[in-house]
Amino acid sequence: MIQDKSLDPRTKLIIVISISSLSVFIQDLRYLIIILAIAILVSKILGSEIFTVLKKLRRMLGVFIAMIIVQSLFIKGGNPLIMIGKFTLLTDIGIFRASEFLLRISIILVSATILMTSTSREILQGLVEWKIPYEIAFMVSVAIRFLPLLGEELQDTLTAIQLRGIDMDKLSIKEKIKLYSHIFTPVVAGAIVKSQRLSIAMECRGFRAYNKRTSYIKLKMNTKDYLISTASIITSIFIAYIYLT
Repeated sequence: MIQDKSLDPRTKLIIVISISSLSVFIQDLRYLIIILAIAILVSKILGSEIFTVLKKLRRMLGVFIAMIIVQSLFIKGGNPLIMIGKFTLLTDIGIFRASEFLLRISIILVSATILMTSTSREILQGLVEWKIPYEIAFMVSVAIRFLPLLGEELQDTLTAIQLRGIDMDKLSIKEKIKLYSHIFTPVVAGAIVKSQRLSIAMECRGFRAYNKRTSYIKLKMNTKDYLISTASIITSIFIAYIYLT
């Protein structure tokens, strides 16, 4: 069966790789803001639920603030902004570096939403047709599939907390950070249990029983896919060149 959709999954993979690579390579706050804007624009054009994801990220605001403080604590130099006695809690360089880190994370998360417009099976087939070993391609596909599952696990945990009479909106930042540190363990434990169940299901269905696998899905890149892929690569190289010069 030949997939005839608006954009080939391999084209989306090239876009995501290009944007994510720039976010890791570039260390300038201005460029990172521009890349984030491009990622949001591309994600919206391709029809992903980008704003729904961004709304959910607001729940992690306390974690982001904690990251800024931690970054500031371990980066030497800069002008102190907040001090407790002789201990420097926050510096301007710390905020700058933490902002870069948060922008990188945001760019990667936003670009990852582009892949959500394709099914995990289509992405898996795209990787296989790139001659990537099936086991590695399947591992990537499962990782992408588990992203929304982690979100559901986190949402279920937050709902359970609210049912016990805890109002998240009325908690202070310190209390939110403490609460999220307690949430982390059950969320990870739930994800591990689900991965174990998936492993058992795969073994029962004879995963890797045969060396050669066949697929009823056949992907085909058209002219638009080649043009967009080429434009993504050239744009990434151009931005990197401007940054270096």
